[in-house]
Amino acid sequence: MPHKKTEHQLSQSKCPIARAAALVGDPWVLLILRELREEARRFNELRNAIANISPRTLSARLKFLEQEGIVARTVIPETPPHVEYSLTEKGRALVPIIAQLQEYGETWLKT
Repeated sequence: MPHKKTEHQLSQSKCPIARAAALVGDPWVLLILRELREEARRFNELRNAIANISPRTLSARLKFLEQEGIVARTVIPETPPHVEYSLTEKGRALVPIIAQLQEYGETWLKT
């Protein structure tokens, strides 16, 4: 999960830009949001879609995003049961920001 300093910034900063930057400033968080913007995904689907993320890091970021109300965790009662992650309304409000970052990267940060 993001550093304790980040959590502190989220709760203590009076500046809405600083609070938002503390939330989405973590690259892993942005990549998780990117993957969830279209549809709900299982843990292993997220892990496979996000290069080089460890299971521990993914689990910690998902827990953090769930605590912040950005991601919802849903247990699907099948045999065997599985868990899906999806964006909440609060999380979906971040989708245009993710799209703008993608557009900026495609336009200005070509490799």
